[in-house]
Amino acid sequence: MARVLVVGAGLTGSLCAALLRRQTSGPLYLAVWDKAEDSGGRMTTASSPHNPQCTADLGAQYITCTPHYAKTHQSFYDELLAHDILRPLTSPIEGMVMKEGDCNFVASQGISSVIKHYLKESGAEVYFRHCVTQINLRNDKWEVSKQTGSPEQFDLIVLTMPVPQILQLQGDITNLISKCQRQQLEAVSYSARYALGLFYEAGTKIDVPWAGLYITGNPCIRFISIDNKKRNIESSEIGPSLVIHTTVPFGVTYLEHSIEDVQELIFQQLENILPGLPQPIATKCQKWRHSQVTNAAANCPGQMTLHRKPLLVCGGDGFTQSNFDGCITSALYVLEALKDYV
Repeated sequence: MARVLVVGAGLTGSLCAALLRRQTSGPLYLAVWDKAEDSGGRMTTASSPHNPQCTADLGAQYITCTPHYAKTHQSFYDELLAHDILRPLTSPIEGMVMKEGDCNFVASQGISSVIKHYLKESGAEVYFRHCVTQINLRNDKWEVSKQTGSPEQFDLIVLTMPVPQILQLQGDITNLISKCQRQQLEAVSYSARYALGLFYEAGTKIDVPWAGLYITGNPCIRFISIDNKKRNIESSEIGPSLVIHTTVPFGVTYLEHSIEDVQELIFQQLENILPGLPQPIATKCQKWRHSQVTNAAANCPGQMTLHRKPLLVCGGDGFTQSNFDGCITSALYVLEALKDYV
């Protein structure tokens, strides 16, 4: 039985796992490892510690589908709509730039429900707090070391974490990346930003006419979402949640500052934009060191194969672009690279 490891439980990793399971007829051991405490990657949904039903999308806010991808990726959208994971975005988002023919979707149960759907479909053994540190060759297999626990062996590896994290891996992998590939990988760049989730008591009123608001001219805040309203969830039992995304310049400037200091700066600016907001009962501040790809890997559409026997493939938005369809595109290219090996 082939042993396959997918590193990264974000959109590309979870979809790779689901597609691999669907297209493999024989027995397959499939594991997904992620260094975080839950799945989602940059499509993560946080919960209030006081009420797990009060949630906030700290990463991707909604999914925009262009006419081109509505055709080429139709089966993916149809599946998620049929399972009621995605629904059309009907709430007002002020300042959103709409192009002709685009459709926007929200995930009513939180954006991470997309990832959870694909992981469930994959039947993979999913492990969290598994931070890969080394990848070595051992007798035509991969030996993968993590921060805690014993190394494990696999026949095939798919790496879907942000490209700088691939370049940080130790072991034989450092010598297997060719000079040309290393240059391509080192040229991949990302923007950085913070997201702040605020959770409120049930019955709290946040009286604004929009569900989302793009802000121009503020040095700190770029986007605010009344997250439950964005997803059309208004309930007397569940308090509202609010999400603030910072600007990229703010994210870059304060990247190495403490979360507490950053949170305080965001609160100060928020008071200027929405004066008199009630006090939240819980907060969650998320640093996105690798928020969106600003420069993707050149001349390697969708994936990069680092080694063939045994196979080691990299995928993710670093090889396409930072959106839902970019991740689907990468997963399809990765699957094409795997098809002769499983």
